[in-house]
Amino acid sequence: MLCIVVLIFSLVARSGGEEGSGSASEGGGLRAYRSFLNVSAQNQVKASVQRKIRQSIAEEYPGLEPVLDELLPKKSPLIVAKWSSLIYGLFQNHLNLVLVNNVPLFFNIRDGPYMPTLRLLHQYPNIMKKLQVDRGAIKFVLSGANIMCPGLTSPGGALDDDVAEETPVAIMAEGKQHALAIGFTKMSAKDIKLGNKCHQEKNYWN
Repeated sequence: MLCIVVLIFSLVARSGGEEGSGSASEGGGLRAYRSFLNVSAQNQVKASVQRKIRQSIAEEYPGLEPVLDELLPKKSPLIVAKWSSLIYGLFQNHLNLVLVNNVPLFFNIRDGPYMPTLRLLHQYPNIMKKLQVDRGAIKFVLSGANIMCPGLTSPGGALDDDVAEETPVAIMAEGKQHALAIGFTKMSAKDIKLGNKCHQEKNYWN
C-alpha cells in the first residue's frame, strides 16, 4: 500500500541562475533542467494567472507571507516551464516549474498543490510539515525510493499525528539538520503508525 511518494528533482537544489552561455531569456536555473529533462514549453504567464499562483502559494504556505513580495514580486515576470519527461516512471507531461528571475521556486503536478524546491525549503525550513526517516533510509531516499512506513515508525523516525493524507511534507533524516527531500503523503500519519508494513511516501527531492 502506497503511503508517501518521494519524487526527486535533484537539479532544483543546485540550479540557480548561473552566469555564462545561453540566451538572455534562459538563465542557469532552467538550463540546468534542460540537461536533465525535456522542457516541452516555457511561458511568461498572464497577470491574472500570476495572481492565482501567488494566492495559492500564500494559502498553502502562510509562513512565507512576510517574504512573499520578495519571492514573487508582483511586477516581476513569472515563468512556468512544463516538463514532458517521465520522472522515475511516475508522471509524464504533468509537471510545472515556477521560476522568477530564472530561479526555480515552486513546482506542482497537474493542478495539485504547489511545493517549494528543496533549495527554497532550506532557506525557509519551517514552512512545511515534517516527517523524519531513520538513518538507514537516507541512502534509499536519496536514490529516489519511496518511503516505507517502517522508515518513519522505527527508532530514529518521527511523524506528527496532525499530518493528513495528500499533504506535501518536508522529509527530514535522523541526525541531519536540513530536509533531504520533499514528499507527498498517501496516508495520514495516524494510518502510517497503524500500518507499519505499508509503502508510505512519495519523495520529491529537488
